[in-house]
Amino acid sequence: MTMNAIPTKCDILIQDCTLLNRDFDTEAHRSAAIRDGVILEVGEAEAMGAKYDAAETISGAGKLLMPGFADGHTHVCQQLLRGRSGGTEPMTWSGVLVPFESGLTPQDVRVSARLACLEMIKAGFTSFADAGGVHMDQAAEAVLESGMRAAICRSSMDIGETVGGRLIETRQEILSRFEELYRVYDGKGNGRLQIWLGLREIMTCSPELMRDTAAEAAAYHTGIHAHLCEHRDEVSFSLTHYRLRPAELLAETGVLGENLLTAHNVLLSDHDIALLADSGTHIIHCPKGNLAHHGFPRVPTILENGGVIGLGCDGASSVNLDMFELMRTLQLATIASQGLPIFDKQIVTVKDMLRMATVGGASAIGGDTLGVVEAGKKADVILLDIRQPHLMPTRNLAVTLAYCGHGHDVTDSIIDGKIVMRDRHVLTLDEEQVMADAACHMEACFARINI
Repeated sequence: MTMNAIPTKCDILIQDCTLLNRDFDTEAHRSAAIRDGVILEVGEAEAMGAKYDAAETISGAGKLLMPGFADGHTHVCQQLLRGRSGGTEPMTWSGVLVPFESGLTPQDVRVSARLACLEMIKAGFTSFADAGGVHMDQAAEAVLESGMRAAICRSSMDIGETVGGRLIETRQEILSRFEELYRVYDGKGNGRLQIWLGLREIMTCSPELMRDTAAEAAAYHTGIHAHLCEHRDEVSFSLTHYRLRPAELLAETGVLGENLLTAHNVLLSDHDIALLADSGTHIIHCPKGNLAHHGFPRVPTILENGGVIGLGCDGASSVNLDMFELMRTLQLATIASQGLPIFDKQIVTVKDMLRMATVGGASAIGGDTLGVVEAGKKADVILLDIRQPHLMPTRNLAVTLAYCGHGHDVTDSIIDGKIVMRDRHVLTLDEEQVMADAACHMEACFARINI
């Protein structure tokens, strides 16, 4: 900038930080300017400080700037189940989840979703995709209140047996209620909120509902969220009833495509993997939930086929919401199950894991606008305190971050160009009130719902 040049105005200047770039390498003494929800420029700290006149400056000294994490598969209405579905029930779906969701009130969902958003913000998540539940208008309100970015849907089931049939709806009811939710909430919060269609799973959705869902998603230019190949019963059901594997059934009904996000993806055949990768379907693994109940996903084969993988927590009923733990769990389990037998400890690398945690999930929610700290991308970023004994000193910060980082290391969060958390203090939600409300509603839920 010349001596008499007028400084460029911006909303936020993150000054003199370490940057995690798109190649997942680190760069020292960088700054990032943000205006109108978008990253204007990322550059050398001294030059950026002279160039920009910021309404607010965040010191990056001793901090790492990186893309916010994207939770590619969660259930925000299940937050009040914490400690109840941690592997103690042989039939968690029919014995716990169905009666629990069936008995939730709108206010229960609002309180649960607010608690989920609070936990996610404090762990560095800036966006999430929710697989749906009941009263999702209340989840939408919590998203808008929290400042997070999300793609949410209703849980849609038109066949199968549930307790009292309370979650079963006709295809017309499912589509009508989607359209109502879409009209009210899609695009709200400056585009932070998207309303998608949901397909709970093969065993509870008819082929007719799948075809209708694919057509509706195309008409509304929106996404679809589905559980896929999560467990053996699902694959067996599909083969028995349709003589097709689940991924083949989604292809046959027109569901597969770039607007589809599938969760779990454990029991995929070679042909399934090729179908998902070739169609551009977004593949989400849920390491803790999968490993505890279903097995090891075929991560290396999916990557070799060009599949786009993201990571999901699968809700907080039995796990905490921490992307660092998800990365480590999936990498170590994959090395143990598929790397060590062939003496290949690099079968899934640190950069693979960081890509899944950021770009992988974010690409499903925001396309190519999220997941990278670069000019022109949406300003969904986080800062981590790296001046800590478990992170410093190090010869490779990105590697140390992946192996030793924790959600509690996140100090600041910016979503859509707005500061949502600063110095570990969440600005959009009253933390004490959120937790107090959740405690009250948890007690009321279990007094009311027989599980």
